[in-house]
Amino acid sequence: MNKPNIFKREINYVLLLLPALLIYCTFFIYPTLKTAVYSFTNWSDVHPVVVKYVGLNNYIALFKDSLYLTGISNTLIYAVLAMLGQNLLAIPLAVFLNKKLKTKNLLRAAFFLPAVFSVLVIGFLWNFMYSPSDFGLINQLVVALGFERINFLGDPRLALYSVIIASVWQWVGYTMVIYLANLQSISTDYYEAAKIDRANGWQLFRYITLPLLLPAITFNTVMGMINGMKVFDIVYALTGGGPGYSTETIVSLMIKKGLSEGFYSYGAAFGIVFVILVGLITFLHFTLIKMWERR
Repeated sequence: MNKPNIFKREINYVLLLLPALLIYCTFFIYPTLKTAVYSFTNWSDVHPVVVKYVGLNNYIALFKDSLYLTGISNTLIYAVLAMLGQNLLAIPLAVFLNKKLKTKNLLRAAFFLPAVFSVLVIGFLWNFMYSPSDFGLINQLVVALGFERINFLGDPRLALYSVIIASVWQWVGYTMVIYLANLQSISTDYYEAAKIDRANGWQLFRYITLPLLLPAITFNTVMGMINGMKVFDIVYALTGGGPGYSTETIVSLMIKKGLSEGFYSYGAAFGIVFVILVGLITFLHFTLIKMWERR
C-alpha cells in the first residue's frame, strides 16, 4: 500500500538532486576523467594534433623532476602550517570574544574584516608591509629596535613562511567566526555544573569547551588543509613563486608547466597526482579526527 507513495517521494528527491548532480558531473567528473586520459599521452604545443599514448612516462618524469617535488613539499608545508596557525589562534580568540565585552561586536568585525577582501589585495598589502625599503612598515619597526632590515620575500629561507603569516592573518577571523557559532550553541548548564564542582578556567576549557568544539574543529581543519593544498593566489600576489622556486606550489607549477609552457599532458599528470594527494590527506585527516573522538 505504501510502496507507490515511497517510490513517488524518492523520485521527487532524485529530481531535486538531478540539476546539482548534472552540474557536478559536467564540471568535475568529466574534466577529471578527461584529464586522466590526457595524462597518459604526449599532448603539448609540440604535438597539438597528433596525440600519442605514452603510458606512465609523464608520471615517471614527474617524480624525477626536483622542481615538482619542491612544489609538493612547499604545498604540504603551507597547508599544515597555515591550518595550524589559523586554528591555534582562532580558538582562544573565539573563546575571548564569546565573553560579555562591551566592544565584542566591534572586535569581531575587526578580526573578520580581512577575510572580506580579495586575496590579491591582501597579498599586495603584505608586499608593502614586508618591503625592505624605507616605507616597509615591518622593517621600520625592525630598524627602530636596532636590528638590520629583513628581506622577508627575497630570502628563500623566509619567503614561504612570510606567505603563510599573511595567509593566517587574513583567514584567522573567518575561522574564529565558525568557532564562535559553535561556542554559542554550547549550553551554559555544563559550565555551571562544573563550577559547582570547583573546576577552574583551564579545566572548563579542557573538559567542556574543547570537546564540544569538535564539529567546528573538524570543519576548520579539513577545509584549512584542502584550501592550503589549492593555494595559488596569495603566492602569486606576494612572490610569484620566487625567489627561485622557493615558494612554488602544486597549483602554480600546474599553471606554469601545463598552460603557460604548453606541456598539457605533463600538467594533466600533475593534476591527477594532486587530486589523489588531496584525497589521501583528507582521508588521513578524517581518520585522525575519528580516533580523537573515540578517546
